[in-house]
Amino acid sequence: MALGDRSISVVLQDIIANVQEIVRSEVRLAKTEIREEVATARPWAQMLGAGAVAALFAILFVLLMIVHALALIMPMWAASLSVGAALAMSASFLLTAGMKRFQLTPGQPIKNTQEKMQWAKQQAK
Repeated sequence: MALGDRSISVVLQDIIANVQEIVRSEVRLAKTEIREEVATARPWAQMLGAGAVAALFAILFVLLMIVHALALIMPMWAASLSVGAALAMSASFLLTAGMKRFQLTPGQPIKNTQEKMQWAKQQAK
């Protein structure tokens, strides 16, 4: 069958197959990009994690020092309660503010896929 003799249904099937292959390729590309970024970021993330653990211990000791300092002017239970309440309020504020700014979408791979889907739709017209 010559190229000009193809029926509309065959052409549409080819278009659908090509669009599916483009989407699969974009997904493979996104996975590869994410793997590369993770491999690059792994050593830095490990250092960041170790630093975070050290900072956590430092913060705990500072809080313990604050509780003991407050215990000089009030009972130990009241000092512990005061520090705990202040921490709970600050944690609540920080978590609320952080969740408002949090975004969990890989921007560029999704944008590339949307552009290719738009191109495929224009070619199908």
